[in-house]
Amino acid sequence: MARDYYDLLGVSRSADSDELKRAYRRMARKYHPDVNKDPGAEETFKEINRAYEVLSEPQMRARYDRFGEAGVSGAAAGGGFQDMGDMGGFADIFESFFSNFPGGGMGGQSARRRGPMRGDDLRLDLKLDFKEAVFGGEKEIKISHLETCGTCSGSGAKEGTRPSTCGTCSGSGQVRRATRTPFGSFTQVSACPTCSGTGEVIEERCQTCNGSGQVQESKKLKINVPAGVDNGTRLRVSGEGDAGMRGGPAGDLYVYLFVREDAQFRRDGINIHSELKISYLQAILGSKLEVSTVDGPVELDVPAGTQPGTVLTLADRGVPRLGNPVSRGDHLITVQVEIPTRLKPEEKELIAKLAEIRGDQVNRGGLEGFLGGLFRG
Repeated sequence: MARDYYDLLGVSRSADSDELKRAYRRMARKYHPDVNKDPGAEETFKEINRAYEVLSEPQMRARYDRFGEAGVSGAAAGGGFQDMGDMGGFADIFESFFSNFPGGGMGGQSARRRGPMRGDDLRLDLKLDFKEAVFGGEKEIKISHLETCGTCSGSGAKEGTRPSTCGTCSGSGQVRRATRTPFGSFTQVSACPTCSGTGEVIEERCQTCNGSGQVQESKKLKINVPAGVDNGTRLRVSGEGDAGMRGGPAGDLYVYLFVREDAQFRRDGINIHSELKISYLQAILGSKLEVSTVDGPVELDVPAGTQPGTVLTLADRGVPRLGNPVSRGDHLITVQVEIPTRLKPEEKELIAKLAEIRGDQVNRGGLEGFLGGLFRG
């Protein structure tokens, strides 16, 4: 039993002509024998063609809706199938299909290839030191990219000559091949094999670029790295990618930034973290100490009675906000208190006297317990 034509195309019985055409294109792509090698694909493709042939023609569709397959079988048995040019642009459908299929080389692609073509974008990974990422600055980089050949000005032809119009395609860049099948005439459009779709043939190639119109060159560039960049920040350098072809614009260079770790500082967003080791006496009595920051040495006030793990803040000593370098994060310093494991006799005597003043800390936990009690109290 013949399958329902609407079901074959996956549309409702009220579908208009545009819906039918879209459905047909979709199904044709899926089951075309050049694409689908599964068993039964070719037979399904034939059924899809038949369904679209009938439903795209209003009178035949009306007969099919009223009588089913029997109402249109006579038309098929008569003088053969309609010419595909009468079926709502069947040939155009297949040109559109192949123009998007890898290796199809259809007219849409060929037309783009013949005109000016933008050059490819390039990527460069650049490593920065911690402070370079914080404050930014000018960096010199070296890249290798394609530039327009200076000898032939990008034409690819020998100096003093010019490319000529391709005789195979008459400059169109396309060749058409018509194939008649039991289902009608198929027209396939592909890139011209002689000129590869450019529409021009180079009789004598430029010796500098061997006819490509481009040469590989290395060059040095100076780029500005903004303050506050971080791992993964991407900078675009306009026009420093590969040169375009046939007068097309050059691509862009994208520089991806990666920041080296620092022995002293750790970054968290726009804040900077570091650690400061102080003695237990400095923690008890307080002190003023010189600490390192990304801006250089800065005096830090350690309050008396500072506990281990206390975080002290140096405001506006962090990372500049990307895009707004006037605004900066903070530098957060975590205090680590060093408890001595060995004491001189006189030190023990002094601490023991202090223990007596504070109570029985030493008796309950020893000298180390006393020192610990100082920071808990």
